[in-house]
Amino acid sequence: MTDATQPIRIRASEYPNVDEGTACTQSSFKTGGKAFLFIGQQGGRHKAMFKLSASRAEAAELAAQRPKDFQVGSGVWVTVRFSDDTPLPEALWEKWLDESYTLSQ
Repeated sequence: MTDATQPIRIRASEYPNVDEGTACTQSSFKTGGKAFLFIGQQGGRHKAMFKLSASRAEAAELAAQRPKDFQVGSGVWVTVRFSDDTPLPEALWEKWLDESYTLSQ
């Protein structure tokens, strides 16, 4: 079975000056001591958290359409839940990961 988080983890680890660790039960990716991605399992599904600013409106629209899959927090964090059978679209997570990394620098 394919792990839909693997491409996200690989891409996150390829940014300059990234440290990978663990926060609670999730993997955390940081640059300069600031987290830009949390990713792991929750309730039998994958869970990823991205730090977003410019894409918050897009995330809020997705959250309104699919509240079980997308949640926009009161701060900068957006939570996404997905499965191996229904992974996040690559263009979406790449865009959000780039933005999250940039905001953490």
